[in-house]
Amino acid sequence: MNLATTTASLSGLTEQEAAARRAAGQGNNLPLQTSRTYGAIFRENLFTFINIVLFFISLVLIALGRIDDVGVIAFVIGTNVIVNIYQEIRAKKKLDKIALVSRPTVTIVREGKERVVDPNEIVVGDLLIVRPGDQVVVDGSVVGNGEVNMDESLLTGESDLIPKQAGKLLYSGSFCVSGKAYYEAEKVGKDSYANQLTAGAKSFRRVLTPLQQEINLIVRMLLVAAIFLWLLAGISLLMGLTPFPRSVENAAVIAGLVPSGLFLMITLAYAMGSVRMADRNALIQQSNAVESLSHINVMCLDKTGTLTANRIQLQTLLPIEIDENKLRSILSDYAASASFSNKTNDAIVQAYPGQKYPLKEEIPFASAYKWSAEAFDDPALPGAYVLGAPDVLISAVPLTEDLRQAIQSGTDQGLRVLLFAHAPTWTPMRTEDANNPNLPNGLKAIGLLFFGDELRPRVQETLSRFRDGGIEVKVISGDNPNTVAALAAQAGLGGADIRLISGQDLAEMDDLEFAQAAAETTVFGRITPDQKARLVQVFQSQGKYVAMMGDGVNDVPSLKQANVGIAMESGSQITRGVADMVLLKDSFEALPDAFLEGQRIRNSIRDVTKISLVRIFSFVILMLALVMPGIIFPLTIKHNAILTLLTEGIPTLGVTLWAKPGRETEKGLLRSILPFVLPAMAFLALFSLLVYMAYTVKQITPLLGLLDGNMPLRDIGQVVTREKVVEAMFLARNALVAFLVFCGLLLILFVKPPTRFWTGGSLLSGDWRYALMALAMLGVYIVLLVVPGLRSLFDLNLLEPIDYLILALVAFFWALLVRTSWRNRWLERFLQGGS
Repeated sequence: MNLATTTASLSGLTEQEAAARRAAGQGNNLPLQTSRTYGAIFRENLFTFINIVLFFISLVLIALGRIDDVGVIAFVIGTNVIVNIYQEIRAKKKLDKIALVSRPTVTIVREGKERVVDPNEIVVGDLLIVRPGDQVVVDGSVVGNGEVNMDESLLTGESDLIPKQAGKLLYSGSFCVSGKAYYEAEKVGKDSYANQLTAGAKSFRRVLTPLQQEINLIVRMLLVAAIFLWLLAGISLLMGLTPFPRSVENAAVIAGLVPSGLFLMITLAYAMGSVRMADRNALIQQSNAVESLSHINVMCLDKTGTLTANRIQLQTLLPIEIDENKLRSILSDYAASASFSNKTNDAIVQAYPGQKYPLKEEIPFASAYKWSAEAFDDPALPGAYVLGAPDVLISAVPLTEDLRQAIQSGTDQGLRVLLFAHAPTWTPMRTEDANNPNLPNGLKAIGLLFFGDELRPRVQETLSRFRDGGIEVKVISGDNPNTVAALAAQAGLGGADIRLISGQDLAEMDDLEFAQAAAETTVFGRITPDQKARLVQVFQSQGKYVAMMGDGVNDVPSLKQANVGIAMESGSQITRGVADMVLLKDSFEALPDAFLEGQRIRNSIRDVTKISLVRIFSFVILMLALVMPGIIFPLTIKHNAILTLLTEGIPTLGVTLWAKPGRETEKGLLRSILPFVLPAMAFLALFSLLVYMAYTVKQITPLLGLLDGNMPLRDIGQVVTREKVVEAMFLARNALVAFLVFCGLLLILFVKPPTRFWTGGSLLSGDWRYALMALAMLGVYIVLLVVPGLRSLFDLNLLEPIDYLILALVAFFWALLVRTSWRNRWLERFLQGGS
């Protein structure tokens, strides 16, 4: 199409031409990528490492005939999967709704008639119209005589308006701020600039947090231990030390080493965190995103649309040889009377609402000449008024040295300075060249306007809470570094000593210099999308856990690279789609609450892991001590279920519900909990073995009393048979179960000490709810013992009251010994060689 064609002759394609091009594959048929598909959500939640491990353990249990135990594992897997899928589908539906509501429509010209259509109806060669507020959805060149000013900040990060005339390209993802033009569709669908820029972000990513990685390591360790114990049980069976039925039972108990309750509590903690954050206008797309935030030590922010509200604000008005009230009145009427709205006019109207007057002539603002003008058709406002950039108007408007210094001072502070001038007499300003109007003669300055980017509400408080939490903030923008630095200073990120650098300088650095500059700099300006992603990657290589926050297409590569990606609701669809968290209503102030919620989740998982590992590791030691010699293992699956329910399952539910935020240690999960876990589990295993053997001997002793001192040795075996010894061991199980229940409930008090008496392994909690919960679990155990039906269901036998008292005293002695080991740091001193 000829670029010189006049607007009147632009008639567009015919319907037949459009249909032919669509049939030839030249349509804009890219589907709306609002978020992940349902299939991806199901796939990513079903085929996880732990689910695969539990699946194979279930196959082993089925082979052993333990169908009931398979049902327990199925419940754990099912609950985990259902909760995660529900949460992520809920997030998907919310994002899809946002995307559909904000999905742009376009105006095309077909056969000389304008039509408003869905973007999917566009084909190559279509003629489209763009007006203020319209979003460009396909790439194409401007045709005809129109001119528009485009906001390409979602693509480049730069907030400066870009003028577009005939022959200039309009890029998908940009917005029209002022003017009107026709453009011809040239690149549609996946070939458009925005879709090429986001080609690497087509799928939602799933990133494990450091905590999840350590939990997976624990699972692998326990899986190796289980395989080793299964081998020992098999050897014991082959050597004839253990009969087949007992070997099957031992194998089933070994399968219970996988901490299924731990995964259930992690799922619950994530779900609760997502619900809490939903109340604070944060939509969680990935279940672990909130917990992941607790590890953040570097927060990267875009400027436009992130720190700022994507609006400018009139901060100061300086009158020049005119009364300030009169200047405000004229300026307010000037902004109210403008035919084309832009950010500058909006800021003036917001500061000074005025009255709309008819105009004799109007020159809309354009980047080509950087000023606008109005001549009122009202005798009360004679002449013409001009508002524009001082460096452009200075040739026509005389300025004193003081005014020049005021302009320079405002510019140095990162403010946008505009000059308002008046010509007493109006002369036509339009010329044949629409891009080169004439300034009126006799212009005289009557005011300076100082504009600043409008910060988001409570941004200073939010950034202050980041710093208090030990989080380093980096501002990475496509705008001028000085402008970004001034805005960062307003937001409270530093003063005159703030370090800044431009993308051009970074481009000239080698890898070592780049890494050093990244570590030492706070503000990065004129940064390309690839440089943003590289900066995030460098921070990560320096051992940082990085969150990236943005709203534009240009932020997508860095959002994908970051450990946690955060998007604004008002951002582009693809940005929302790849982010781990979306801030609804652009609620930047919700982030500090999300950090605290992440700490709460992390702390609850840490405490639950303590309880779970003490129980499991002590069981492993017991198995090693008893399975290989062929001694019957003292716990059945049902006994293990009781212990899991009373000392881990229900108590850890309370731990999850009542968890409090707190700063993360530098050690990581395993290193932070091992000083607690190792002494507790070692002494618990030792005492458990002694209790089990002592009560086994106690059960056998009456049999020995039946023996006659003169009985031949060959006849003793007829009285004290292997079967009777096994029966004695079965009865001793009940003593061990009671002892482990007592110790497990005391362990809860050590994890969350209500008073200083219980401190040693953990800091003082002062929360008595955990103690009350332990008492409640003791009451449940007593009910299981005294109700015959329940006692029979769980393979329990009543002991003498004196036995329960003795076992309780032994458990208390165990507690004192463990507390002493924690307080005197026996483990640390042993590892350091006794120093």
